[in-house]
Amino acid sequence: MKRRELLETLVENILAIRNDRPLLVAIDGIDAAGKTTLAKELADKLRASGPPVIESSIDGFHNPRAIRYKRGSESPEGYYRDSFNTAALKILLLDPLKTGDLRYKPKAFDYTIDRGIISTFMEADSGSILIFDGVFTHQPALREYWDYSIYLHINEEESIRRGVSRNPGDEKEARRRYMVRYIAGQRLYNSEAEPKKHADIVIDNNDPENPAIL
Repeated sequence: MKRRELLETLVENILAIRNDRPLLVAIDGIDAAGKTTLAKELADKLRASGPPVIESSIDGFHNPRAIRYKRGSESPEGYYRDSFNTAALKILLLDPLKTGDLRYKPKAFDYTIDRGIISTFMEADSGSILIFDGVFTHQPALREYWDYSIYLHINEEESIRRGVSRNPGDEKEARRRYMVRYIAGQRLYNSEAEPKKHADIVIDNNDPENPAIL
């Protein structure tokens, strides 16, 4: 199918869900699967349909560098288990929206400077839709939060190709690091959490302009 058709299908599926609190939508997938791009496109399409949209990402809930790399900078288990502060994510964003409390923060940490973010709480509309993208969003600690969840599938080699292209330099070293930490971490996650099994929809995104629902 064409990308336009996929977006129309996703918007229709999400808007069909009825609730008296904000809807929580997750976009999961291996590194460089296209999660952030799809999240932005989907948020724009939903916003154009009427409901207010909250955009957030797992990238705003990193742990400090000392925690992320406590098992070593190349540890796949460290990538999966230590990269993100799921407790802060639940307390500041997911729990307030899920319970209808509505006071939330869309991010808590800036990993580029390795510091927490000081900000005031925002107030969500009860008819809002959260579009949340990021790796590992179907892990057991998070998957029950989602009213609708998407898993973007791409092949490991395509993940490496896209990831390396984002970080020009020593391609051989970049490929090695992707395999050792990121691909191995994703394999651990897939074995333990089975995200494709728990997602509401699985999409082949190897060709983003011609995606396929699996």
